Amino acid sequence: MTKVFSKALHKTIEVNRIIGQLKGSQPGPTLIFTAGIHGNEPSGVFALQQVLEDLKKKNILFHGTIYALSGNLTALEEGTRFNNQDLNRMWTSDRMLKIHDGDIKEKDKDTIQQLDICSTITTILKKEKGPFYFMDLHTTSGETIPFLTVNDSLLNRAFTKQYPVPIVLGIEEYLEGALLSYINELGYVAFGFEAGQHDDLSSIENHIAFIYLSLLFAESVSKDAFNFQKHYDVLAKTSVDSRDIYEIYYHYKIKKGEAFRMKPGFLNFQHISKGQELAKSNDSIIFAKKSGRMLMPQYQNQGDDGFFSIRKIPPIFLGLSKALRTVKFDRILPILPGIKWQTDKHDTLLVNRNIAWLFAKQFFHLMGYRSKEINENYLLIKNREFASRKDEYRKVSWAKE
Repeated sequence: MTKVFSKALHKTIEVNRIIGQLKGSQPGPTLIFTAGIHGNEPSGVFALQQVLEDLKKKNILFHGTIYALSGNLTALEEGTRFNNQDLNRMWTSDRMLKIHDGDIKEKDKDTIQQLDICSTITTILKKEKGPFYFMDLHTTSGETIPFLTVNDSLLNRAFTKQYPVPIVLGIEEYLEGALLSYINELGYVAFGFEAGQHDDLSSIENHIAFIYLSLLFAESVSKDAFNFQKHYDVLAKTSVDSRDIYEIYYHYKIKKGEAFRMKPGFLNFQHISKGQELAKSNDSIIFAKKSGRMLMPQYQNQGDDGFFSIRKIPPIFLGLSKALRTVKFDRILPILPGIKWQTDKHDTLLVNRNIAWLFAKQFFHLMGYRSKEINENYLLIKNREFASRKDEYRKVSWAKE
């Protein structure tokens, strides 16, 4: 058992890898919640334990199975983001192949945690029936309204638009090796929920509201099984100014040995103007390159994500994106100069930027691709839709809209 302390509640609880598991009386979806993959974010762990206790105590009827998993147990006990390396940056494709082949040699604390989490998730996928929903609960170092971080697949978009909070698409293009990116590569609905500041009591309340709404939206419980309006309003009241869909257009990544300091007072979704002072790197001032909104300014000692800049996606582009992906317009791209398939599976394109200079990253985003710069001349772009298990979700109501 691992002891986890909440500054917000001034309370300690003990948890295992599986915080709890509940089996419904009827077949249904399998929901897997993870919390505390960063050890200084205990809010979701406390929220999951409370919701599971409430479900049992109130004898709420539900369909399917609910799993609540804890993340980095050793870091949670210490109250630190991670031990030696960020557990939420270790789920790269190459590393996961090594894990499944048994070729991981490291024995550090974070690797041990990753291997156990991977084994637990693999067991659940083999044991349970879908449709599967994966939700990763987080908090931020600075103050924030609740929001969702979503890998940009049509399945994820369709499901997450049910929540009354802003959605940030495409974060996987900037954060290599996140747990949810690995889950999305398997084709399942998977996304993150940021509930608030690490040690704020409202973060636990927001997590509880999110968990209950997730049970409803995944069709595990009925609307009259709990106080829907109460939990909906908990989230809705925070997001009046920004209940939109956003994309990331800039990521400031802190270099090794760099003395980075965020300017005090920035909030998530705060408007920023081009040329505005945002932070300091060593003795140099970092200015905003474009106008937009601030996302996840770093006010903690660990991690290399300084801040993100985001902008609203116009609804017309979201509609166009859906149409292009539905008709698989991307199939014709390799006939254009400078673009060719990288793999025989036709899920990844190699783009020569010197030849295909006309096509910006945003063009490929429309068709469901995320990009990775190989060098200044080439982009490797991978199809987010290729692995989506659309057939497994076709009978649920949210997927039909």
